[in-house]
Amino acid sequence: MPDPILTAVAWPYANGPRHIGHVSGFGVPSDVFSRYMRMSGRDVLMVSGTDEHGTPIQVQADKEGVSARELVDRYNRVIVEDLQRLGLTYDLFTRTTTRNHAAVVQELFKQLVKNDYVFTKQAMGAISPSTGRTLPDRYIEGTCPICQYDGARGDQCDNCGNQLDPIDLKNPRSRINGETPIFVETEHFFLDLPAFTDSLTSWLDTRTDWRPNVLKFSGNLIGDLQPRAISRDLDWGVRIPLEGWEGRDDKRLYVWFDAVIGYLSASIEWAHRTGDDDAWRRWWQDPAARSYYFMGKDNIVFHSVIWPSILLGYNGEGDKGGTPGNLGAMQLPTEVVSSEYLTMEGRKFSSSRQVVIYVNDFLERYDADALRYFVAAAGPENQDSDFTWNEFIRRNNDELVAGWGNLVNRSVSMAAKNFGRIPELVEPTDADRALLQTVRAAFGNVGDLLEKSRQKAAIGEAMRTVAETNKYISDQAPWKLKEDPVRQGTVLHTALQAVRDLNAILTPFLPHAAQKVHETLGGTGVWSAMPEIRSVSEPGNEDYDVLMGDYASAYESGARWESRPLLAGTPLQPPTPVFTKLDPAVADEELARLAAGA
Repeated sequence: MPDPILTAVAWPYANGPRHIGHVSGFGVPSDVFSRYMRMSGRDVLMVSGTDEHGTPIQVQADKEGVSARELVDRYNRVIVEDLQRLGLTYDLFTRTTTRNHAAVVQELFKQLVKNDYVFTKQAMGAISPSTGRTLPDRYIEGTCPICQYDGARGDQCDNCGNQLDPIDLKNPRSRINGETPIFVETEHFFLDLPAFTDSLTSWLDTRTDWRPNVLKFSGNLIGDLQPRAISRDLDWGVRIPLEGWEGRDDKRLYVWFDAVIGYLSASIEWAHRTGDDDAWRRWWQDPAARSYYFMGKDNIVFHSVIWPSILLGYNGEGDKGGTPGNLGAMQLPTEVVSSEYLTMEGRKFSSSRQVVIYVNDFLERYDADALRYFVAAAGPENQDSDFTWNEFIRRNNDELVAGWGNLVNRSVSMAAKNFGRIPELVEPTDADRALLQTVRAAFGNVGDLLEKSRQKAAIGEAMRTVAETNKYISDQAPWKLKEDPVRQGTVLHTALQAVRDLNAILTPFLPHAAQKVHETLGGTGVWSAMPEIRSVSEPGNEDYDVLMGDYASAYESGARWESRPLLAGTPLQPPTPVFTKLDPAVADEELARLAAGA
C-alpha cells in the first residue's frame, strides 16, 4: 500500500475573513505539498477547519452585536468559500464547534489527568476592567521581563523566544483597547510541561531535517518549560469533563489546547464521514505514516512543543510514564513546516489599520493561480517576504503570461493551425531528445525539492525548464518548416510533449491552469481535482458546511507525477489564453485602495 501522509494544516481563526498573508503560511504551501504527494502515489489525508473558540471570538461578536455562534457560523462560511476558490484540497475542512471535536478533546484531557500531566492550582488571571471578561494571554502585551523587548505577548516573547506569564510583563496592556488589565486569583487546570522535558528533548534530537528556524526556536523553549494553563474563565468553548466542573458555565478548556487537538478530531470525523470509523488510525498509528504540520512561525511553539507534549502525555510516554487512552497511542509530528511572515508594501498586515487585502477581494479581481504562484515563487518560505502590487504584476505578466502561458499558446496554436491535431514524432534529432530528457529529469529534480518542502526552489526549477522549452521552440523555428511538414510535426510534437510533462510538474502550484492546459491538449475528464463544499449533519448539532473531495480516484485517471506520452492524432483547437495579463496601472489602483482604507 502507498505511504500514508498526514497533512495537518493550521486552523484559521473564525473571527473575520482571512487575508493573503494568512494563506501564504498555512494554505497554499500545504496544498502544493499534498497535491504533489497524491500525484506521486502517496495516500494523503489533509485536514483542518476553522478555530472557533476563545475570548477573541467573544470580543469580535460583541463588536458586531451578535452571538459567538452567529459570528463563527458567518465567518466559517466565508473562509470555506475562500479556501475552495483557492483550490485547497482538504479531505476534510471542518470546525471546532462540532460535538465530535468536543468529545475527542475531552478524551485527551481526561487521559492527561489520569496520567498525572494535568493539575489544578490558583493563578492570577487577567481581566478586562471594562467588560469583566478574561483576557487571553495573546491579547496582552508589554515589555519582556527577560530581554526588555517592548511588544512581548502574554504567552511568549517573539524576540527572545521565552515562555511568559501575562502578570510578569512590565507595563501590561490590552491589545483590544489599550487598557491596563486587572489580575485576579482564579483556579485553573495546567498542563505540566516540565514533565515532558526529557521526552521532548529526546524526540527533538531525532528531528535533524527540520527547518533550522523551527529547531532552534523549539530547542530554546525546551530549556525553560513552565506549566501552562489550559482552562479559562469563559462560557464559550469545550466543557471541562470532570465531576464538579462539567456543569459550570464560567470555565472552559482554553482555545489553544482544544485547537491543536483538532488535527486528530478532524481525522476521526473524516473517517466517520467515509463510512469507516477506524480509517483515521492509518495516519496516526501506522509506523509507516508520516505527518507534516503547516503553519506560520507564530504557531511553532504549539506544534513543536505543546502538541507533542499532549500526545506524549496521552500515550503515557512523558517523563512520568502512564498508559495510553481509549484511542490508543499516536505518533508525534514527522515535521513542523513553518513559514515566516508575509508583509504588504513594506508593512505588517493589519485588518484594524486596513493594511490588508482579503482573500475574497483578491479572488474577485485576480486569478487564484496568480496568487498561488506568487506565494510559491516569492512567499515567506524561509524568510520574511514582502507582497507588493508591482512585483505581483511583474511575476504574473513576465513569468506566468510571457513564460508558461506563451509556451502553451505558441506550441498548441502552431500545431492546431498546421495539423489540426497532435502530429507524429518521426526520427527525433539530438536536440529533440535532449529537450525531452531535460523535461523528464525535472520530475526528479522538482519532486526532490517538494519532498523537502523547498517549494520556492521547486517552482524555480520548473520555470527554468519552461524557459528551456521556449528556447527550443525559438531555436527550431517550426514556423519556418512549412516545406518540411514531417520535421515541423516532429518539432511540434516534441514541444507539446514537453508542455504535457511541464503541465504535470506545475499542477501542484497551478491546478486551475493545469486543467485548462490538459483540455487545450485535447484531454478530457478531471486532471487536477478541486475541493467541494458539502453540507453535513451531526447528531445534536446544526447542519454545517465542510470542504471535502474524492481526490484519490481523480488522480488515478488525471495528473500523475510522471511523463506520459502524447497520443498522436488527438484533435486540437486554437487555444485561449491560460492566464490574464494585467495592466501595470492595476498597481496604482490597488495602492489607491490601500491608501483610502488607511
